[in-house]
Amino acid sequence: MILVTGGRGFLGGAIVRILLDQGKAVRSVARHHCAQLEADGVEQCIGDLSDLPLVKQAVSGCDLVYHVAAKAGVWGSYDEYYRSNVIGTQNVLEACLQAGVSRLVYTSSPSVVFDGTDMEGIDESVPYPRRFHASYPQTKAQAEQLVLAANGDQLATVALRPHLIWGPGDNHLVPRILARGSTGQLRRIGKGDNLIDAVYIDNAATAHVQAAEKLAIGSQIAGRAYFIANNEPVPLWDLVNQILAAGNLPPVTKTISPKLAYLAGYFLETVYKNLGLAGEPRMTRFVARELATAHWFDLSAARRDFGYQPQVTIKEGMECLRHWLLRENVGDH
Repeated sequence: MILVTGGRGFLGGAIVRILLDQGKAVRSVARHHCAQLEADGVEQCIGDLSDLPLVKQAVSGCDLVYHVAAKAGVWGSYDEYYRSNVIGTQNVLEACLQAGVSRLVYTSSPSVVFDGTDMEGIDESVPYPRRFHASYPQTKAQAEQLVLAANGDQLATVALRPHLIWGPGDNHLVPRILARGSTGQLRRIGKGDNLIDAVYIDNAATAHVQAAEKLAIGSQIAGRAYFIANNEPVPLWDLVNQILAAGNLPPVTKTISPKLAYLAGYFLETVYKNLGLAGEPRMTRFVARELATAHWFDLSAARRDFGYQPQVTIKEGMECLRHWLLRENVGDH
């Protein structure tokens, strides 16, 4: 039996589909029931990862765990992120050790090493920053360190850092871009020539399965973290405009300076905190820095250690995304 935490989510669901295609027995733990998983014959444990007894029940009888579930996003209370991302991970690790699980693949993020400056061709030797600009990367970094520290003679662990996962079924990045693009709220920050290397959903899911196949106690990849991307760095706003085009929306043409974007983020964060406003600010300091800087990586370690090689190009992925948006009637079709 294989457990996928967050099996009803975007990445978790893609991993589940690969495992089912391989004929594996799969269990998922998530906060809500999923009709599709039930139809596919996936066992479901319903609840929160902060509930240790539930996590132990979910892990029982499994020999491999993909820990994908997390609280994502750029805004929210630190306590909420800590409970989901750190306490949840602690519970998964404790349950794995108690149940005798031998392998754990953890979904991390490149943001765990983002210090607010350009990340150009960096590899996994880059250290964690001294301070973080949002609760998400801070708690993901804490969780990643817990996972890697847990690697030992009972449990082999590996952390993957997929960057900006996108594609059909995306419930986070693509919908946000299309929603803001449809109302004309998007602004290019700075010159717009900062390169990023995002990853198509199928490539990200395949990387997880490939890592699990190579993972074993004492293996080369045990106790290590790996960047995962498409190996196609492109200007950030070119990628955004391709996503907008897939949704039949016009490209971003208006520009603001990185400094103004950062100041706007600071102002809006202050207003939201002081007034206790619901929802999410249109801009935060973390987002301003993310959108104004380069994010692309040296993927040679993942290629060397578990054979990672992106199979779907950006061009191919965009065509799949366009067809999916058309079928789902998303965007301005």
